[in-house]
Amino acid sequence: QVQLVESGGGSVQAGGSLRLSCAASGYTYSTNCMGWFRQAPGKEREGVATIYAGIITYYADSVKGRFSISQDNAKKTLYLQMNSLKPEDTAMYYCAAVYSDSCRLALGSPGRFRYWGQGTQVTVSS
Repeated sequence: QVQLVESGGGSVQAGGSLRLSCAASGYTYSTNCMGWFRQAPGKEREGVATIYAGIITYYADSVKGRFSISQDNAKKTLYLQMNSLKPEDTAMYYCAAVYSDSCRLALGSPGRFRYWGQGTQVTVSS
């Protein structure tokens, strides 16, 4: 089992920045793909970014150039640096992990992920 706990959400004005963290514990070596997903009220959960083996990154088109995913293996922590935030980025953000042969495809398929955190709310006001 892998346990994931997110933190770092909050309220910010448009154009601002936030950094989300996801602390992993348990059987973490059973996963090689981690990601961030988000879900706004009334919408489906969507992929934001994934990272394979702590190195190769993939991003949704809507966040490219603004968000950056990274992983600190020593600390077993996943990060999401979010810059130039927009009101449409408002959502509950979730951390997820899985052992996958395609972290790129997993970005578009939340169902591929086995482990999930409880989420952290991000609210961006205009």
